[in-house]
Amino acid sequence: MNIFVSNINYATKEYELHDLFAEFGDVSSAKIVTDRETGRSRGFGFIEMGDEEGKQAIEALNQKEFNGKTLNVSEAKPREEKPRRSFDNNRGGGYGNNNRGGGYGNNNRGGNGGGNRW
Repeated sequence: MNIFVSNINYATKEYELHDLFAEFGDVSSAKIVTDRETGRSRGFGFIEMGDEEGKQAIEALNQKEFNGKTLNVSEAKPREEKPRRSFDNNRGGGYGNNNRGGGYGNNNRGGNGGGNRW
């Protein structure tokens, strides 16, 4: 069974989460999800364990305080496959011809008034 755990204290380590759930049976894996760029915890994670043990753990640990925060524990839902984001049609900013402030376009409406004063 895959178990979703949220509202995890950012300082919590994976081994602590593993040990918490191990009270209810054999834990195959304990993973706290981290931010790709900073490596810091995102405050949620997943536990893999047997079905019966997992149900007991969910029942006992949902809304339990752990490391100063109240955990939300539930059976994980299958991950939805989302299309990958495409950056081809990025609409913001850029270096186009009608830039309205700053930038490098031909009709730039900021700057020094269009004259060569130097």
